[in-house]
Amino acid sequence: MKLNDGLAASLKYYLPLNKSRLTCLAGMLLSLLRLKQVNLTQLALAFSSEATPQSRYRRLQRFFAEVVFNYDHIAQLIMSLFDFEDHGYYLALDRTNWQWGKTDINFLTLAVVYQGVAIPVYWLVLNKKGNSNQRERICLIHRFIRQFGRDNIKGILADREFIGSEWWSWLTENEIPFFIRIKQNQCVINQHKQPLSHLFRDLVVGQKRYLRKPRLVGQTDVYLSGLRLETGELLIVASNIACATPMDVYALRWQIEHLFQCLKGRGFHFEEMHLTHYFRIKKMMALLAIALAWAHKVGEWQHKVIKPLVIKKHGRLEKSFFRYGLDYLTDCLLHHQADIERSLRLLFLFFLTPDKIRLNNKMSNTS
Repeated sequence: MKLNDGLAASLKYYLPLNKSRLTCLAGMLLSLLRLKQVNLTQLALAFSSEATPQSRYRRLQRFFAEVVFNYDHIAQLIMSLFDFEDHGYYLALDRTNWQWGKTDINFLTLAVVYQGVAIPVYWLVLNKKGNSNQRERICLIHRFIRQFGRDNIKGILADREFIGSEWWSWLTENEIPFFIRIKQNQCVINQHKQPLSHLFRDLVVGQKRYLRKPRLVGQTDVYLSGLRLETGELLIVASNIACATPMDVYALRWQIEHLFQCLKGRGFHFEEMHLTHYFRIKKMMALLAIALAWAHKVGEWQHKVIKPLVIKKHGRLEKSFFRYGLDYLTDCLLHHQADIERSLRLLFLFFLTPDKIRLNNKMSNTS
């Protein structure tokens, strides 16, 4: 069995596309994992087909121009790959942007925090420079809730960009916890207005403080906690629920920064895709989300079953699960493509959730 055919047949369960388009999608996914970059010209060269490179390139162009994705189906696929729907999870919300020529490309991404990297589930391509607005954020979270409900959401994690009374009030009214960093010069209303930094002004480097009573910030009562960073700057986190370790929870937000690093220079070089059309960029992100999920699961399997990653002196693994898995996938696709057993293993790793993967010794030893 060819890996491309098996992947296309398996994806059909989640994505109602015809056979030709599923085959094209699977071929692009494998090309992306071989090359670790998204330029269509290069993907066409790595695309398995007897057609000429120019014909392959035109086929990829037609796919991005004509195929319509249902992004709820993409989200369902991503959530199912990790069995997120049966567990509690934190959601990280953040934005990344760059320029291609004169075009500003601006992504708002909602992702599930998981094992060192946030897994993207929904995203918006913002047709503008700069920050997202409160309605765009609400729209993204609302779409997630409509598909997966709110019961398993342990909290929304976001940086200083994601403030606003309407946004915070909506989260609170919908009983969605949030842990959001706010600027130290923002005002808190007690008997009179004063900057938040005043509440934590005596903290020394490395010291934390959690305020037990909520304070009014804007139009929302929030619990505040502060930490003095090594730079001397204050990190202040606002939450709409009382929490014993708000700083530890907020620290999980870094995983969405790692996601963007994986999509860009440390992984797939997203910034070099040469696409500028809104709908085509959004489709490319879907391809990247699936590839990232697969690579991460393979890395997690290798760490648990084949060869554990070394923990460095700073307490972190020598490389991420994503990078560990991506290197393995690339090696298999470049050097062991005809190996049926490896192909079956990769499909197995793609579709089984991490807690259900059980490989026998024979399969493990042939890696």
